[in-house]
Amino acid sequence: MAGFPVGMIALLIVSVLIYFGLAQRVLDRLQLSDKAALAIVAAMIVGSFINIPLPVPRVNASLNVGGGLVPLLVAVYLLWKAGTAKEWIRALVATVLAGGVVFYINRYLMPRDPWQAGYDVIDPLYIYPIVAGAIAYLAGRSRRSAFIAATLGVLSLDVVDFIYYLTTAIPGRVSIGGAGIFDGVVLAGLFAVLLAEIVGETRERLQGGPESEGRPEDLVEGLKDINSAKVAGGPEPARKPETERGGERNEQKIE
Repeated sequence: MAGFPVGMIALLIVSVLIYFGLAQRVLDRLQLSDKAALAIVAAMIVGSFINIPLPVPRVNASLNVGGGLVPLLVAVYLLWKAGTAKEWIRALVATVLAGGVVFYINRYLMPRDPWQAGYDVIDPLYIYPIVAGAIAYLAGRSRRSAFIAATLGVLSLDVVDFIYYLTTAIPGRVSIGGAGIFDGVVLAGLFAVLLAEIVGETRERLQGGPESEGRPEDLVEGLKDINSAKVAGGPEPARKPETERGGERNEQKIE
């Protein structure tokens, strides 16, 4: 992947949207507060400059904090918040599918020589996030599952390289989550959540409101208020503090 700062720019844009409260709906679905989301964005930006060496033989390996460690921790957190075995399974299956398709594209469709003519008509920086994000949503369906599968699916490219070097006698160098993979992880996660939000909101409008089965009453009412404000053209209702929104959300499924 080309090492363009697209991921960094995307994170800065996201931080602005969060700061002005324009990501309220998405954060509610992901069960993240504004402060937690901003902390994650900041950790990814700062962590992109930090590599943790991995002491393994014959391989110059490291783990990038912003593109590898932080997305992995966020994925674990979202899985923990899922609360249902069904969503766990969907997220893990979607991750395997997204990672498998991205690996296939990288291994068989992308030319090894960047100047070689072939299927590489679009920069892989955009191909991998789009493919991973689309598969992640179709297989995972929920916002959380889509984010988990998309980010880990792209990150698996570096993991596969790392395993390859470990299991062969070939010396190599790999930075898990570093270089262009950082951009791919960021774009894949954002695209998957954006796709889930667009499709989910369209479905809710067609059916006359958000699905209430298996969801906390306070969340359903909050989503109805947001939809009503959008239809009326007014501002979205103020977001309740984390302590007022009820701890029971953590125990129930929110897709």
